[in-house]
Amino acid sequence: MGNYNLKEMAQGMGDGKKTLYPKMQTYSMHDFDTVMKHMQTYESSLSRGMIMSVMDALARTMTSWMPMGHTIKIDGLGVFSLRLGFDTSMPSESEAAASNQTKQKYRHVCIKGINFKPDAQLIEMMNKEANFERSEREVVVPRKKRYTQEQRLTIARQLIERNGSMTLTDYALATEQERSVASRDLKRLVASPQSGITSRGGSSHKVWVKSE
Repeated sequence: MGNYNLKEMAQGMGDGKKTLYPKMQTYSMHDFDTVMKHMQTYESSLSRGMIMSVMDALARTMTSWMPMGHTIKIDGLGVFSLRLGFDTSMPSESEAAASNQTKQKYRHVCIKGINFKPDAQLIEMMNKEANFERSEREVVVPRKKRYTQEQRLTIARQLIERNGSMTLTDYALATEQERSVASRDLKRLVASPQSGITSRGGSSHKVWVKSE
């Protein structure tokens, strides 16, 4: 059984109205070994080597074809597509011009993440299995930021140092921010080379780790 909290969010129309939405409580992230063990409980004929081979072949297929403009559709699972952005490690055109850098060093487009749209069949199957229970009796009301940016950076570094990686939920709970606010906050941290933090993965699988 899963747990959720009811949270309050402004509707964004400037009229002061609020809306409630259920927010899933996430307690852990299953690593590849755990996922393989789960898969083998449903299909015992699948060996560890077979599962790893299939996953490796899928990753290689995505790596080869998606950058050429193709999406990947897996029936019963969903559709994968690329999310593009600008490489912030390179200067923008105006920054390059101001420092007399060559045009080849202008900021270029790169892959920032992978979007995932689940198959309707997958959602339907999950809903048949799902049974949620409200974990908090009171509605969770967003609080104003209680930590400074430097304090939040310290908290993020401590989480990553302790656990090896950090999820958006980890950071939002530790800094007492809404997920949407915490997400924007993390983007600012990652954009700063001095933060020592970078991100890996995308969508619901995105985590933050120590930059190399």
